[in-house]
Amino acid sequence: MHKWSIVIAVVLVAAQGEAQVSLWKLGGARAWSASDSSEVFIDFATFPGSMAPVYFTGEDNILSKLDLWSPFKFPTDLSYEDGLIPRVWRAANGFYWFTAGTLTTEWVDGDSSSYSPPVARGINSEWYTFDVGVPVPADVVGFYTPPHGFRADGSLLRDDIFKAFEVSIAEEFDPVLNLENNDNDYHRLETLVSDVPLNFAANVQLGFPKQYVRFIRLRRKPSIDDKTFASGQANVQQGTIGEFELKGAGVPKRVFYVSKIIDLGRTVNFGRLFWDATPMRMVDGAPVEAADARAALDISVRSGRDPDPNVYHEFTDTGAERTVSRQRFENELKQPDQTTGGQIQEGKPGLRASIVYDQDNWTFWSFPVVGSGQLAPLERGSHIQVRITLQSESYFDFIRLDSLWIETSPPLALQVIGEVARLDEPTPDRGLTEVPMGEMTDFSYDVRAEFDAASQRGFDAIKIRTGTRPRFARLEMGEPLVAVEPAAVIEGNDALEVRLPQRVSRGNNEPVRLVFGAEVFVFANTFAGEVFDTSGDNLPQQVEAGDASAVVGTNALRVLGGADKAGSTIENLAFSTGVVTPNGDGVNDRLAIDYTLFRLPAPVPVVLNIYDLQGVRLGRRAFGVQSAGPQSVEWDGRDAAGQTLAPGLYLVEIALESEFKTFRHLQPLGVAY
Repeated sequence: MHKWSIVIAVVLVAAQGEAQVSLWKLGGARAWSASDSSEVFIDFATFPGSMAPVYFTGEDNILSKLDLWSPFKFPTDLSYEDGLIPRVWRAANGFYWFTAGTLTTEWVDGDSSSYSPPVARGINSEWYTFDVGVPVPADVVGFYTPPHGFRADGSLLRDDIFKAFEVSIAEEFDPVLNLENNDNDYHRLETLVSDVPLNFAANVQLGFPKQYVRFIRLRRKPSIDDKTFASGQANVQQGTIGEFELKGAGVPKRVFYVSKIIDLGRTVNFGRLFWDATPMRMVDGAPVEAADARAALDISVRSGRDPDPNVYHEFTDTGAERTVSRQRFENELKQPDQTTGGQIQEGKPGLRASIVYDQDNWTFWSFPVVGSGQLAPLERGSHIQVRITLQSESYFDFIRLDSLWIETSPPLALQVIGEVARLDEPTPDRGLTEVPMGEMTDFSYDVRAEFDAASQRGFDAIKIRTGTRPRFARLEMGEPLVAVEPAAVIEGNDALEVRLPQRVSRGNNEPVRLVFGAEVFVFANTFAGEVFDTSGDNLPQQVEAGDASAVVGTNALRVLGGADKAGSTIENLAFSTGVVTPNGDGVNDRLAIDYTLFRLPAPVPVVLNIYDLQGVRLGRRAFGVQSAGPQSVEWDGRDAAGQTLAPGLYLVEIALESEFKTFRHLQPLGVAY
C-alpha cells in the first residue's frame, strides 16, 4: 500500500516538565465536517472518515449535485470566494431576474417540473452563464422542457422548445467575461459546442469531445416564432426549460474543502503539518489504490487570535468609516446599492462601508504546503482554518485524504516582535528597506519580547530565514545594546541560527539585535524569524513584524529588491568546463552548472535541455522546483535514452517553467572523448 501521510482534535503528546506538544487533528475517527464548512464536490460518504473528490458516472447531472447557487455574476455574500459558490446569471451580470422565480431553483434543482416561464424581454439579453466553480469532466450539455403544464396561451410546456440557440463552454475563467458591460454585450466562450439555427427537439442533448468544463453559456437566438409587440421594444420568446444538464464521467480537475474557523480554546504556537492520504484510481467504476495515480493535494492554513479574520465598517454622517460588529454589518446595515426607492449614495449613515482583512490578529493564507511533515507557516493563535485542494491530472485518478494534524504547544512569550533594516539606513525615508538585488547587504534584525504569564518559558535561540546563505557579523543584547559572544552560530544555505548566551524570559527580558549579511534575489523578501527554547520540547514561536526598536523605523520584516546588476531571471550561468568528456576516467565526466535565479515570487520547476545545432532536443533533465538565489546542478553527458552523446558541439539550456511564462538561457558546450 502506498500512502501519503493528513490528520485536526487535541491529543496531548507525552512531555517532560512544562514542555507540552499537542496534536490538533481532523479526519479519521473524528469525521470531517461537511455541515459547517465550505466544500465543492467533496465526497464524505464513499470512504467513511475520509474525503475524496466526487466521482461522476456519466449519467449524473453534475449541476444538480450543487446547491446554494448565486444568481449574480458578482455575488455580494460576505462568504463568497471564487470557486466555492456555484453561480448562474442572466445576461451580463444577473441583476435583472425572472418575475416567477430564479434559475437557481428551477433550472438546476433536479426537478424537471419546476421552470421559469418566458417573459417579454429583449432578445439580445436572452443568454445565461453557469459557473460550476471548478473544472469537471464533461462531454454532454443538455436541456429539456417541463413534462407538464401549459403556457399562458394554452399550449403545452413540453412542446415549448428553444427554436434557435448556441452553447459555448470554457475550462477556466474566460477573458470575455470581463468584457461585458450591459445586457446587449454578448460574447461567446472559448469553445463552441453547438450553434443551432433551427431546433425541433424538446430534449436537447449536445455531445462534444470530453474535456474539463467550468463555464457553460446558453444563448437564446431569434426564431421565426418570436412575437414582437407593436412597440417593437420586447419579444415574447418561445422556449421553457425544465432542467439544464452537464454530464461526463470522472472526477473534477480539483475540489475544495475549507474548514470553519476552529477555536482551539487557548493561544498556541504551531509546528509541523502532517497528513495521511492515499492515491486512488477508478477502475471499471470501482476505486482502487494506485501508487502511480496522477493526483496531488496541497493545504493552506491561517491562524488568528480572534474568531473573525475580517474587520467591518459603516459610514458615519461625515462620510468617514468606523468599525462595527459583524452582526450589525450583516443584519442592521444596508448595501449602498440600487433599491426600489432609487439610488442610494455611498457615504451615508446606516450603510455598509468597507470590509478589510484583520492583519493585526490574523495571518494571511499560507502558500500551499505540498509535503507532509513541513513546518506550518503560522504565527501564534487561538483559532485556525484549513483550506484543502485535491487535484487530479486524469479523469479517473484522485487522492483520498484520510486525516490531517498539526503540532501545537504553549507560546514561549505573549508576543515576539521583529524589525529588519539595512545596517547603514535604520530609518529609510519611505519606511521601506530597499536593497540592490543580487548584492551582499548588511542588515540589522531587532527582536523584542513581551511576557504576561510565568508559564511562558522564554527562548534562547533565534532563527532567521534569509532565503540565501547568510554571513553572520555579530550579536548584540541589552539596553543599551552591546556586542556579546553567541553560544553558537549556524549559517545554513537559506537561514541563520544564533544561540544566545542567556535566555530571554519574563525575568530577564533583554532586547536582541542580530547583524548579518545576505543577498536578495526577489522584489520583496520577508526575513521570517522564529525563536525557540533549546532546552525543552516546546515548538518555535514566529517573530511578528512590528516596532521592535526605537532607533529603527521600518516596523517590518520585509525588504524590497530594487535596481540591480542582473538583467534577466537567469543570470551568472557558468559551466565547470567548456568540454565534457563522459568516458569514465574521472576527469570532466560530469558537467557542473552554476547559475543565479532572480525575481521569482515562488519556487518554479527547473529543467535542463540539450539541443543539437539544428535545434533538435536530444535530452531533458528535470531538477524539481527551485527558488530565487544561487543554484547548482549537474549533467552526465547523456541523452534522453541514457546514451552518451557523440562528440560535437551542443547547446545546453536552463529553463524555468512557470505558470505564465517560460524563462530560458542557452550556452554552447563541447562533448569529446
